[in-house]
Amino acid sequence: MKNPDHVRGIISSIKKDGVNKLQVISDFDMTLSRFGWNGRRCPTSHNILDNSQVITEEGKKQLKDLLHYYYPIEIDPNRTLEEKCPLMVEWWTRAHDLLSQQKILKGDIAQIVKESEVMLRDGFNEFFDQLHKNNVPLFIFSAGVGDILEEIIRQANVFHPNINVVSNYMDFDDDGILRGFKRPLIHTYNKNNTVLNNTEYFQQLSTKTSIILLGDSMGDLTMSDGVTNVKNILKIGFLNDKVEEHRGKYLESYDIVLERDETLDVVNGILRYTFTET
Repeated sequence: MKNPDHVRGIISSIKKDGVNKLQVISDFDMTLSRFGWNGRRCPTSHNILDNSQVITEEGKKQLKDLLHYYYPIEIDPNRTLEEKCPLMVEWWTRAHDLLSQQKILKGDIAQIVKESEVMLRDGFNEFFDQLHKNNVPLFIFSAGVGDILEEIIRQANVFHPNINVVSNYMDFDDDGILRGFKRPLIHTYNKNNTVLNNTEYFQQLSTKTSIILLGDSMGDLTMSDGVTNVKNILKIGFLNDKVEEHRGKYLESYDIVLERDETLDVVNGILRYTFTET
């Protein structure tokens, strides 16, 4: 924390305003899911598809080539958002086009997720269940693949009715074969009002003036832009990779920065405190 007193103040204010005023806005990949396990990288929702048996070897190679070309651009601290955005659109579009050529079946999604090495962060049960039990809306805003991440949450038995997801959803034909992705395209750096054509979600929640925002990249900081009236906002950032290089920037932008922390312990602790009657 750059400013612990400021953080204490926000948390006290969220608690004082009460659970009825609270909503949680979160990224999914590498925020609710783990970045690594036993020294190995865990897959994102896109990786799960890329690495699955339904993709041909040639398809896998092309997707890997895209990753090696565009990922360094995505995380380059010396490039501006203006430079990055068109390149991210290019990356996501090319990857989605490649996936759409693979004849992926809707009926295979559950098995693809089951066979993957994806893991939710330690403490996920408490996180999802606390929010559900206290009727706190959880808005998941993801540049990943909506069908995959919903299935991950479903297989973990925590897909509760308080969850709303905005992500890149697959578009299947009448035979259940993937033919493309639905619009709008959501990438790392446009997670804001421009793609929230369903801002009525936030309008319905206009009384929810306290926000806990969870993310793992600079692009996640704009996820709450659709909220009409914010009174309290606590931004918690997971710094998973290249920690020394990015620490300064994260501390400037997030109230709390969790370095190489594969758990939701801090978040759960804050929620427990918020939900406890005093």
